[in-house]
Amino acid sequence: MVPDRHDGIGTKEGFDVTSPETDANNQVAVLDQVAVLGTGIMGAPMAQNLISAGIPTIVWNRSTEATEGLARAGAVVAPTASDAVAGAQVVITMLPTAATVRSVIFDDGAIDAFGRGAVWAQMGTIGVEDTLAVRDLTLARRPDVLYVDAPVSGSKGPAEQGTLLILASGPVAAKDPLGRPFAALGRKTIWLGEVGKGSELKLAINAYLAILVEGVAEMLELADHFGLEHDSVIEALKGGPLDAPIALWKLTKMDTHDYTPEFPLVWAVKDVDLAIASAPEAALPSLKALAERWHIGVDKGHGREDLSAARLALEEQP
Repeated sequence: MVPDRHDGIGTKEGFDVTSPETDANNQVAVLDQVAVLGTGIMGAPMAQNLISAGIPTIVWNRSTEATEGLARAGAVVAPTASDAVAGAQVVITMLPTAATVRSVIFDDGAIDAFGRGAVWAQMGTIGVEDTLAVRDLTLARRPDVLYVDAPVSGSKGPAEQGTLLILASGPVAAKDPLGRPFAALGRKTIWLGEVGKGSELKLAINAYLAILVEGVAEMLELADHFGLEHDSVIEALKGGPLDAPIALWKLTKMDTHDYTPEFPLVWAVKDVDLAIASAPEAALPSLKALAERWHIGVDKGHGREDLSAARLALEEQP
């Protein structure tokens, strides 16, 4: 059952997501009801796909402007994170950092409002160490909640198209409740075992992505040095063994100077930093070198631009 909406926005006075069978302190999770906390570049289209799939969806974001379109689309907008999660069978967090996750879920008390037996899919990239720490906090505070580490591979476009790759790890019992929501969000879900494995694979994949995009930026730097037309570079790559769709897409964005954010540079360098920190004894010279350059790009004001702004970061070198 989708709770009544009040002009698209839940209020403390009128907001009600309780199921018929609740107790005073801990609601029973409602079948198929999904709460999404964090409706930014990724979270908003993910919530939209849940709505489009006919899944009763409750959303919350610290900035209410980010939820207005979802309210018009049929989502219930909760006034607080605790209101959003109360009674939901599945809670999805798509928050940018571990500190934000801790603040929203634990410091603000949302963890105490989870329905009994709810599944929490933590889908933002917060790193391996913090993923395990959040798991342990959840076990200590709410051992009945099934915590799933489920970061996604893909940026704004795949999020809008519902073609994300979901890298899930956690309790086997969480698979069935997550089946329908994950099918609405992604083209494929890979289950990897115990909590933390999803985050490990996500960091490895994003390390590859970072090196690929940096390679495109430096290729264009060299092409410009030689005076080569970018169209010739693109033509040489298309259809050949070096034709990686994401690389050509970022190359096109660099060529047209379109740095509209799909995956902001500041998020990308955050993930690179997490990879380096998670593997301190691994030999990662390329990642460490590009992290230094990308941090300069962020410091120069390109952090909220797309990852393709790695091209601009090259121009900002001292």
